[in-house]
Amino acid sequence: MQINMHRADTRGKADLGWLNSRHTYSFSSYHDPSRMGFGKLRVINDDIVQPSMGFGTHPHEDMEIISIPLAGCLRHKDSMGNEHIIQSGEVQIMSAGTGIQHSEYNNSDSHDVNFLQIWILPKLLGITPRYDQKRFDLEGRQNKLQLVVSPSGAENSIKINQDAFLSLANIHSGQTLNYDMKNAGNGVYIFVVSGEVSIDKTKLAARDGAELSSASNFSIVAEKPAELLFIETPSNKSES
Repeated sequence: MQINMHRADTRGKADLGWLNSRHTYSFSSYHDPSRMGFGKLRVINDDIVQPSMGFGTHPHEDMEIISIPLAGCLRHKDSMGNEHIIQSGEVQIMSAGTGIQHSEYNNSDSHDVNFLQIWILPKLLGITPRYDQKRFDLEGRQNKLQLVVSPSGAENSIKINQDAFLSLANIHSGQTLNYDMKNAGNGVYIFVVSGEVSIDKTKLAARDGAELSSASNFSIVAEKPAELLFIETPSNKSES
């Protein structure tokens, strides 16, 4: 198994006043040739948006865009006619396909919203744009993997236009979680939302990340209570 660590303090930074963001991979004005993505995974942004502020209407195409609120609520509006509030405990996905315009704002006028913005390159180009969001029971991820995004919508997850799988887990201190790859040859990006874990004697703290490749399965031990995101992705970005 190969592990490539991304410590929290090595991420790119953007502070626009209303937006404080940390970029795992190259994004906007942050550019690092060694961090251009991992397999089909292109972006993981850890965004904090001030009250009533946000991203005005802007376009996307041929990208799978996933938003996972960690604290607070997002107000979403798009050119397909969708207008929704996305809260902590929910997962949102947009298949941008042939083109979509949307806006995202903090729905609160008094509290920040913190969410993960994830971009995954699509399997099929030029599809009809699609939107979905779903609430997931927190009990469904206690000391186990809760599948929230998958190609087929398995286990009540949200469908994605890629052979990628996103799972969430909350691990109690001292517990071990085993991960089996869904597809042979895939890699997994692990993002530690909170807490502290160890993988093959390598410790990860809050907001650390790690690319894992050349493994069919692995185990994670919670050194402290931990909240984790797993992004399993095809490894070869050149394939559609």
